[in-house]
Amino acid sequence: MQNLALIALFAPLLSFALAACFALRPKNLLIATLCSLLIGLSALSSLYLLWHDQSFNLTLFEWFMGVNFGFDIDALSLVMMSVVGVVATCVHFYSIFYMEKDEGFNKFFAYLGLFVFSMLFLVMSDNFLGLFVGWEGVGLCSWLLIGFWYHNDKYSFAANEAFIMNRIADLGMLLGIFWLYLQVGTLKYEEVFALLQGLDHGALLLIAACLFIGAMGKSAQFPLHTWLADAMAGPTPVSALIHAATMVTAGVYLVVRANPLYDLVPEFSYLIALIGAFVALFAASMALVARDLKRIIAYSTLSQLGYMFVAAGLGAYSLALFHLTTHAFFKSLLFLGAGNVMHAMNDELDIKKMGGLFSPLKITAIFMSIASLALAGIYPLSGFFSKDLILGYAFISFHHGIFLTLLIAAFMTAFYSFRLLMLVFFTPARHSAHPHEASKIALLAMSPLLVLAVIAGFFEHGFFEFIRTKLVLIDAENSLVMILASMASGLGIFLAILAYGRGWFRESVEQNFFHKLLSNDYFIPHFYHQILVAWCVRFCEFVRHFDKRGLDLCVEKIATSCLLLSSKIIVPNSLNLMLYCLVGGFVILGVLCVLFWGGL
Repeated sequence: MQNLALIALFAPLLSFALAACFALRPKNLLIATLCSLLIGLSALSSLYLLWHDQSFNLTLFEWFMGVNFGFDIDALSLVMMSVVGVVATCVHFYSIFYMEKDEGFNKFFAYLGLFVFSMLFLVMSDNFLGLFVGWEGVGLCSWLLIGFWYHNDKYSFAANEAFIMNRIADLGMLLGIFWLYLQVGTLKYEEVFALLQGLDHGALLLIAACLFIGAMGKSAQFPLHTWLADAMAGPTPVSALIHAATMVTAGVYLVVRANPLYDLVPEFSYLIALIGAFVALFAASMALVARDLKRIIAYSTLSQLGYMFVAAGLGAYSLALFHLTTHAFFKSLLFLGAGNVMHAMNDELDIKKMGGLFSPLKITAIFMSIASLALAGIYPLSGFFSKDLILGYAFISFHHGIFLTLLIAAFMTAFYSFRLLMLVFFTPARHSAHPHEASKIALLAMSPLLVLAVIAGFFEHGFFEFIRTKLVLIDAENSLVMILASMASGLGIFLAILAYGRGWFRESVEQNFFHKLLSNDYFIPHFYHQILVAWCVRFCEFVRHFDKRGLDLCVEKIATSCLLLSSKIIVPNSLNLMLYCLVGGFVILGVLCVLFWGGL
């Protein structure tokens, strides 16, 4: 079984090495196929371990001072390994279709393989240091993949924005890890959690806050959220793998994994729940008016991450992990469907310039409709089970303000999801393109995600039984909540179909103040770029001028003075004088050495 864990981890690394050897060569379909099969092998190994409910620790060697290079195979890591493996396999095979005409075809698969390895390293590590190494690895791969088409300045800017904002957050996380090590002298999960009870409450609060800052950056929680929507500049398979199903959920995984810590600081955990509830509503409101196909789905991801943090913040870690799992399947399906639409529309992203695509893209339309129904939480699809449990727990734990916020967000989610479907597929055509369905390999790659988006919710009880060894089993089912949530989602779907089917909204609505506010993301990116970034640029300019006109000038003056002095002391062509100076210098140095050693 340990060999299977090693295969699950290192098969993606082998995929990276294989593709990297041919990164600068012309497209090679065999390389892409082998890479995809290696990722599939990793996924099968993880699923086998999951199916047989394996649990063991695998230590390779010691890093330093008692911190081992080891991996923990338990219920939490197996769930994440399986999710990452399944989604990554589907995305790899889909990428064979999506990137078929790209010059960097081989290089793209190398980056994907490195990302999967880093993500598995993150979730399998048995200590915070290993988690941080994987954490930084996925950050690097995210930067490489968002800016894959780096010749476009807009894409490079988006990649740099994501990288810099995550590095700011990761500094907080790193400080938390340092402080944790200073307090307990170890970073291994089991040892850390066993010693937490003896720590000062203030230290626990500081560590929890620092770790959560890292989670905020990786999972794009307010105010570190702006990078996620801009990250849609990368290739669509990247959006499906990294920014929907895996990397952005790493923050949720961190909070779930460190649940013994957050249980000891309930006041801070409640703050996490409040931030999550705010982000769920905040992101959903921006998706209501967005016109960019991929940005709408990105806002949806941001909103659903808010739901997960609500569950984790309220102590329902198992519910957060369950929603993370189901969300990965239907959200990655949505993104890959968006890739089919873009491919058919010559990379057009404005949904106001689409319409009438149901006939030429029937299968894609059906796939995206089912994924949207799951996202809206319609029975019997997977989103119904996981999202309603979070709503139910907020209700039965008497956090009625949070419950109401999430219920409104559920209504908005249903509305903007079907607004997207109506404008893309079911309204009259507003374009002159000649769209066509994606290739068979793309549709086959999407099929497992479709099946899981439909049936994953029915494994609810089995899922909770499986993870109860690590997380507390919570019964959050509530008939009233299910009815209210279904009514909210149904109303949102009905209004979206009615409003866009009958053309209720005119172009003049875009001049409305609230529409401008939402379409400009509450002007938060404008504030960041025009005020914070501009201030940093001015500060850097000041430092540059100080370095050039201050420090450089001083160095030049010193050098000029030394040169002038030497020209006066040493007469040209006078070797004897130079020799006297050299010998004199050694004599003085020798006397100083004797005095120094004699004083000791």
